[in-house]
Amino acid sequence: MTGTIRTATPLDDGALAELATVTFPLACPPGSSPEDVAAHLRDTLSAGKFAQYLADPDITILVIDDGDGLHGYSMLVNRPAQDPDVAAALTRLPSAELSKVYVHPDHHGLGAAGRLMASTVERAAALGVAGVWLGVNDQNAKAIRFYEKSGFRKVGTKSFRLGTTVEHDLVMELGLR
Repeated sequence: MTGTIRTATPLDDGALAELATVTFPLACPPGSSPEDVAAHLRDTLSAGKFAQYLADPDITILVIDDGDGLHGYSMLVNRPAQDPDVAAALTRLPSAELSKVYVHPDHHGLGAAGRLMASTVERAAALGVAGVWLGVNDQNAKAIRFYEKSGFRKVGTKSFRLGTTVEHDLVMELGLR
């Protein structure tokens, strides 16, 4: 597994958006419409949105960079959960959200996701939070297995809007202390 894990910089916004166009659709439920996926990419994962995320002091984006481009990223949000269903489910406070963790499919099965997860959890621990939480579509069995293998446990559910559709996510939490 090649590539260095580093903190993203403002110069990465375009590459992050390009990577998101490849990785995000893989995490969507099988019945997701192309229009809903495109709307989410446009509204949440565009270069402009990544520029906003990178400028936010409460957000850390880590990337896997092999020198020829990015092939993975995670986004850690260090602020209280705003969704009431999430806030009610969490048992480790304060908690940071693992908002995104994606690896290019060409790098699946090579340890990239595990390395990225370990670096992200290490960064969360350095923030002093007691836990990390994430939302994952309840139909994404592969991601759920990976998160469970990484130590996350199901603690609740929440809704997630994908374009015009409301999807159902599991809320999973990892205790750090």
